[in-house]
Amino acid sequence: MAATFATSSTIVGLGSSSSSLQSSRVSSPKRSASALTSSFVKSGVTARNPLRLAGASGGKFVCFERDWLRRDFSVIGFGLIGWIAPSSIPAINGKSLTGLFFESIGTELAHFPSPPPLTSQFWLWLVTWHLGLFLCLTFGQIGFKGRTEDYF
Repeated sequence: MAATFATSSTIVGLGSSSSSLQSSRVSSPKRSASALTSSFVKSGVTARNPLRLAGASGGKFVCFERDWLRRDFSVIGFGLIGWIAPSSIPAINGKSLTGLFFESIGTELAHFPSPPPLTSQFWLWLVTWHLGLFLCLTFGQIGFKGRTEDYF
């Protein structure tokens, strides 16, 4: 039995079939070494990368498009107008959000070298006005690009 294991060159599970295992036991030990094959591994054909475009970026792999932001200056213009118009409506004690923000800028610039204190209304108007602006610009970009690229 020890002689059988010594002469066997095919590993069970990696051989082509069980009959080749039995035939290798009968064959002489002078047989040339064969490559191990498996039915789990496909042929030695090189795999192609579907994400890699031929000649794109000088042969380098690129995850994102070069212009991933796809910014459009009309979106910035319309978004700014789309935010300034509603924020200029006098809804807070007869004053608008834009007016209150610009007024607080003037008040804080009156004592310029020192920064505004944390209790100043300037911070409330600054955060509120810019949050509304950035939301308007973000949704404008989503809507404009979604419309031009036929998402909806």
